[in-house]
Amino acid sequence: MMNDISAKVRAAGVVGGGGAGFPTHVKLEARAEIFIVNGAECEPLLRVDQQLMAQRAEELLRGLRYGMAATGAKEGIIALKAKYKPAIAALEPLLPANVRLHYLKDVYPAGDEVITIWMATGRRVPPAKRPGDVGVAVSNVMTLINVAQAVDEGNPVILRPVTVTGAVRTPITVTVPVGTPMAELVELAGGPSVTNAAYVGGGPMMGHLLHDLSDPVTKTTSAIIALPEEHIVVRRHRQSMQTVLRVAKTTCEQCLLCTELCPRHLIGHELPPHLIVRSLNYNHVGNPSTLLSALTCSECAVCEAYACPVDISPMRVNMALKAQMREQGLKYEGELRPADPMAEYRLVPISRLLARLAIQQYSVPAPMQADVHRPATVVIKLQQHIGAPALALVKAGDAVRAGQLIGDIPEGSLGARIHASIDGTVSEVTAAAITIRR
Repeated sequence: MMNDISAKVRAAGVVGGGGAGFPTHVKLEARAEIFIVNGAECEPLLRVDQQLMAQRAEELLRGLRYGMAATGAKEGIIALKAKYKPAIAALEPLLPANVRLHYLKDVYPAGDEVITIWMATGRRVPPAKRPGDVGVAVSNVMTLINVAQAVDEGNPVILRPVTVTGAVRTPITVTVPVGTPMAELVELAGGPSVTNAAYVGGGPMMGHLLHDLSDPVTKTTSAIIALPEEHIVVRRHRQSMQTVLRVAKTTCEQCLLCTELCPRHLIGHELPPHLIVRSLNYNHVGNPSTLLSALTCSECAVCEAYACPVDISPMRVNMALKAQMREQGLKYEGELRPADPMAEYRLVPISRLLARLAIQQYSVPAPMQADVHRPATVVIKLQQHIGAPALALVKAGDAVRAGQLIGDIPEGSLGARIHASIDGTVSEVTAAAITIRR
């Protein structure tokens, strides 16, 4: 049963739908005592998972059951925010005896995998370790619904629900074929409501600036957020690394707020952003373990967007250090320390985060649309996941059907399969993507 589930999930190309896209079949080959559904929807403005839990509760529970069977987990936990009332109402009557709901406070970063595990089980993942090291497996809502579809119907991942919100005329959550140009989703939301819109892919904290709306939706695209060009979130994304480093070297007053509010530091990881910034001021003279702890940064942006009173970005400093250390093959090997006794109370309330980011006006419903959008053309990236890009199995001129395998995992590599998301003809194949026209 375990191998059968993993094989079907592999064939369907299921990857983590809420993060970097780790191939799910690999995760299901591990062993775990507890399987957690991460239904927290970590960032402000995101709306996909909470609506999926309310509308597709039975499928989610089937996916969880398959995840538990594959990993050998005896307990299932659906971790979701207590404010998600429709989801709770849909799930509660369907819960089997070995699955429970865990209600999370409306704080950030509830939804970060490590923080969710700590909140739901009390277990703390040591720095540089994985959830499996503490007997836990975690998948998000979209992922497990895709698992259920793969196991029961043999359906590959070719559709993706995306929230389109912020400065748009009609915030919505719309389901589109993978590869749909993002510009079409913005049009479905009525277009921007400001004349100088910029766009963020993902959440306002951990997302990334979208430079070209002709770029396609991938299996991991969760949201498109429109904001005025001059908005603080956009300005933060546009700040160059050179500027970040210059500000860090000249402005840091060692107030410790970045460290005192760092979620990983709060639960016992060494990671002290203020000391890492200090080491930058002294040309990286410092405790080697302290510097290496930058490798454990989750890039949640609390230090940058919320904690620092003088607009330093310790997170970006960590990112620069991580790139250098990984090039050198360095690893962090520090121990898990005692958790801060105030940890639970130092996580950031979403209401305060909305105010700090100046996005309160955009925190509105984005209702899930019933119809699936049908684009004329899709551009399906061969790498939508952690690992190696898929190898194209088609060429220009080939006719394909929705659900047909068009990209396979390179032999011996970590990766995920790619499937056609519409019926049509392949018009172009490059090293990066396959274009299909209806």
